[in-house]
Amino acid sequence: MAPPSLIDTAVDACRAGAEELLGRFRRGDLAVRQKAAHDFVSEADEASEAAVLAVIRSRFPGHAVLSEEEGIVGAGDGRHLWIVDPLDGTTNFLQGLPIWGVSVACLRDGEVVAGVVHDPLSEQFFVAELGGGARWNGEPMRVSRRPGLAEAFVATGYPFKAREALDQYLGAFKAVFLQAKAIRRCGAAVLDLAYTAAGVYDGFFEFRLSPWDLAAGSLLIEEAGGVATDLDGGRAFLRGGNLIAGSPAVQEEILYLIGSYADEAALDSLTPATALPGSDVLGF
Repeated sequence: MAPPSLIDTAVDACRAGAEELLGRFRRGDLAVRQKAAHDFVSEADEASEAAVLAVIRSRFPGHAVLSEEEGIVGAGDGRHLWIVDPLDGTTNFLQGLPIWGVSVACLRDGEVVAGVVHDPLSEQFFVAELGGGARWNGEPMRVSRRPGLAEAFVATGYPFKAREALDQYLGAFKAVFLQAKAIRRCGAAVLDLAYTAAGVYDGFFEFRLSPWDLAAGSLLIEEAGGVATDLDGGRAFLRGGNLIAGSPAVQEEILYLIGSYADEAALDSLTPATALPGSDVLGF
């Protein structure tokens, strides 16, 4: 079980980032720049990141940190790596859509041992520690008991960073759509994963996410009794960014269906995973 200080730090860091975001939400004068096509960063992202990192560094100055805007900082003690998404759902945030969140996770020796996702607008906290279970606002949470994909409520995200794989994604989407009750795309993967862990969604799939989108949420799902894998059913989703997750039965069926359209090798041939700066010290 992760030391409580890791969890407490992740919660406090999320809360600090959220305070910066709430003060800037629906403010019309935010400075915004475009990192890549349809990929934006605002002063809100940067203010939240600074607040999150300040909490982590004040308590664990010897740990390395990987965050969405700053990248990876420090080699640390060689064992611990914090992974931070200071604002997931930036486009929603900038449009005034109230679906966005903050995510903080800590890895030890390449394994996620603590993870927190915070939905500031609805004051939701999703917390998990390796071997210690998962909690939603302090209460134990479990993935859904859905026995299969039929009638399942599924979340996804469009592969806007992997458009070369759009045909494969659309084939997979159609296969899942024809069996599930409904599919939702809300635009904030950290919240999709948190609500999958909480049993609101029965399953989730997306291609080419980033480690900061997945680290905390994957632990939430697994500690809530679910399954999270890459497209081959393996554990390389933090590095490759391809994730299929959910209750065991639903995850298994989505994995099988997607296998007809895409696997890790096929995605790599179409749109290679982007190597992160400092990836030699990431450990996953």
